[in-house]
Amino acid sequence: MNKTFRKFAAGAAVALASLAAQAAEPIRIGSVLSVTGPAAFLGDPELKTLQLYVEDINKKGGVLGRPLQLVHYDDGSDANKANGFAKRLLDDDKVDLLIGGTTTGATMAMVPLAEKSGTPFISLAGAVVIVEPVKKFVFKTPHTDRMAAEKVFEDMKKRGLTRIALLSETSGFGQSGKKEAELVAGRYGISLVASETYGPKDTDMSPQLTKLKSAPGVQAIFVFGLGQGPAIVTRNYRQLGIALPLYQSHGVASDEFLKLAGPAAEGVRLPSPAQLVPDKLPAADPQKPVVVAYDKAFRERYKQDVSTFGGYAYDGLMLAVEAIKRAGATDKAKVRDALEATRGYVGTSGKVSMSASDHMGLDLSSFRMLEVRNGDWTLSN
Repeated sequence: MNKTFRKFAAGAAVALASLAAQAAEPIRIGSVLSVTGPAAFLGDPELKTLQLYVEDINKKGGVLGRPLQLVHYDDGSDANKANGFAKRLLDDDKVDLLIGGTTTGATMAMVPLAEKSGTPFISLAGAVVIVEPVKKFVFKTPHTDRMAAEKVFEDMKKRGLTRIALLSETSGFGQSGKKEAELVAGRYGISLVASETYGPKDTDMSPQLTKLKSAPGVQAIFVFGLGQGPAIVTRNYRQLGIALPLYQSHGVASDEFLKLAGPAAEGVRLPSPAQLVPDKLPAADPQKPVVVAYDKAFRERYKQDVSTFGGYAYDGLMLAVEAIKRAGATDKAKVRDALEATRGYVGTSGKVSMSASDHMGLDLSSFRMLEVRNGDWTLSN
């Protein structure tokens, strides 16, 4: 009887908390994401993740007794639209904070507005320029392109690969990745012997690959891009019969890449957060409970594969929620300060500890090196 009563009381408490939250003024979270267009396989899981967990948090009583309200716009993978949507979120929708910017281009179009309005902005994009130099109100959840280059070069060095060809997308992410790769290659004894680019909407990269494979002494090819482009590159790579090792950046860390590239992806190596391999992590790994729970919740809700990009959105939302709780209010300056004071948060991307000089809070150890084997992701040796 007591056990039944306790269950009833617990259920009633949750229900009352949920009703109280619904009656309170909402905490408005604004988001601009690339839900359609070439970057849709990044933006779609980001939006679905935010919707899933906003709903879940509200069922449990919200934050500070207030419901979360997600206000979102789709930039169609067009970075030029992001500025206008961000302005609408700030001026018309009166949001308390921003989570989004699927791509680096979209993020950088939103940054000036976030800074001018003093609104905390958590980006879901990769380029290092987002947080270097540090911008007072801007934070990010993914690893940077510089870190991706470092992790790849670290792996190449172990395998005795020192003469590399680079193929980069002309997007903000691709060009920033190219720049960062060029800057850090020498630290790992890597020589970039050739470089080519392709456009985000290109449908055949065979001409660029043909040039790269014939570069003098080239030992491997490293691709820096996101969305559908890298999958096309991978298919062209196999069609041309190129036998050199092929590396990608974390811009393709999604099961969608495996579907788009098909058997051509076999042997591809890349750096990735732990989210792609939840079942392959050691039991003692502190990230395992987080990534397993996210994987289960997302699959049950949407009946589709999980990606690291959805994980970036999960981390962005949870970092924001924890910061609001610690601030005890939605005051933008206080939430900003609380975000910057984040220490030891364990998310899908790794262990996050931010500071006044680091608005991302991840180190290189939070990247896992993966290889595609038998059509699936595996932890590489």
